[in-house]
Amino acid sequence: MSDPNEFPPAPLTSTDAVHAGDARAKPYDAVPTPVVQTSTFTFESSAAIARFTNGESAEEREEYGRYGNPTVRAVEKRLAKLEGTEDAILFSSGMAAMTTAILALVRGGQHIVYVRDGYRMTREFVEGTLARFGVSADLASARDLGAIERAIRPETRLIVSESPTNPYLSCVDLEGLAQLGQKKRVKTLVDATFATPFNCRPAAFGIDLVVHSVTKYIGGHNDVLAGAVCGRAGLVSITRDLRGVLGSVCDPHAASLVERGIKTLGLRIAKQNANGLAVARFLSEHPRVERVYYPGLPSHPDYAVAQRQMTGFGGVVSFVVRGGLEAGASVVDRLRIPRIAPSFGGVEALVEQPAVMSFYAMTSDERAAIGIADGLVRFSCGIEEAEDLLADLDRALS
Repeated sequence: MSDPNEFPPAPLTSTDAVHAGDARAKPYDAVPTPVVQTSTFTFESSAAIARFTNGESAEEREEYGRYGNPTVRAVEKRLAKLEGTEDAILFSSGMAAMTTAILALVRGGQHIVYVRDGYRMTREFVEGTLARFGVSADLASARDLGAIERAIRPETRLIVSESPTNPYLSCVDLEGLAQLGQKKRVKTLVDATFATPFNCRPAAFGIDLVVHSVTKYIGGHNDVLAGAVCGRAGLVSITRDLRGVLGSVCDPHAASLVERGIKTLGLRIAKQNANGLAVARFLSEHPRVERVYYPGLPSHPDYAVAQRQMTGFGGVVSFVVRGGLEAGASVVDRLRIPRIAPSFGGVEALVEQPAVMSFYAMTSDERAAIGIADGLVRFSCGIEEAEDLLADLDRALS
């Protein structure tokens, strides 16, 4: 198993995925963590309640399902071990994880810096929802630490980034971002969904909190919604307290599916890394493709950063089809292997055209203003054979 204290951190292995953070002895001598399906937990006496309330219980236990569950807690420990953090907390979705973590760290009158090239719904939350509660925000390029620093104000409390970002796969300099946060006394939060702990562990570079949409690679089978926040125990604790208030808990059945996904994460990521690189190289040489965005290609602006801090580059490849909106839609519709759907990271290949899927209500000029090209296609490789994906793409593009 990899050494969590090594820096840079040693690559994770499938042994880590199967065993890291897993309790060897489980109830009923089960191999996987049993699903504890209960909404509340009983106490044998009033004295037992007092011991629990005072933190004097001899063993770790729960009180009420909104505050914790043994199945969920077991998976949280596994995620923390893989991410190399002191603790982790599961949520009902990736957005619940992101929004709760942000709300736990800022209050009215304070300020956030968010990367320009990031997930649309997170940007809506930062720019729109938080503004209703008196929290202001500025956008900056993920690849420009100078711009991020210039956006910081005296009232700034948090820098929120992704690495790689969605959909252009920009990679922030994690060590530089962490040092900037420490210098300015500003917390740093990075959404590492595209990377997974197998390709990059931001906490090892000094990032305070790491967020995952567990729905994607970690769950890995397009059959569960979940999110996670990993980081130092104190920050995770205040986020956990707010989860108990807001109620965005992960149910034990979903947690069980997440644990199942974790065990094969290493195998799947290795295949998806290889598929992603093969697809990116193929597309970069195709005459109908205007541009390819994949951090494993030397042509990507953040190639050097990605090489320095990532051990693999994932299965998502974004590319721009020559000819605009209709040309991009034509390619998407001709593909036979991937399903058209707004997600990524599962064992099945998925494809979407952001201008049609997420930004269709905007005009072409409005999309261009926020960096979404009409012909942009996001292709998420599954664990199919690379030659089959390439043949499908070649036929769709020809």
